[in-house]
Amino acid sequence: MKPQLETEFWVGTFHGSHDGTPAEVTATRDDTRPEPYVWTCTCGASRSFPTEQDVWPTAWRHTHPTRFDRLRSWAARRFRTAR
Repeated sequence: MKPQLETEFWVGTFHGSHDGTPAEVTATRDDTRPEPYVWTCTCGASRSFPTEQDVWPTAWRHTHPTRFDRLRSWAARRFRTAR
């Protein structure tokens, strides 16, 4: 994880896994950004949002994927290696 800047404020952390590996998502708020709420994962993924309410469900789902999410990820890996 990158160190927090002076303008960033910690909002929350989600622990879980995806693609069979442990993952940690940290949500922060940075008032100098156009979309101040952002989450970043230890896998390298990140997303930004205009409101705090938008960041929670996606951060949770990133670390706690549904069965459909896991199936979609499996299919993407399967067909990517089949070529």
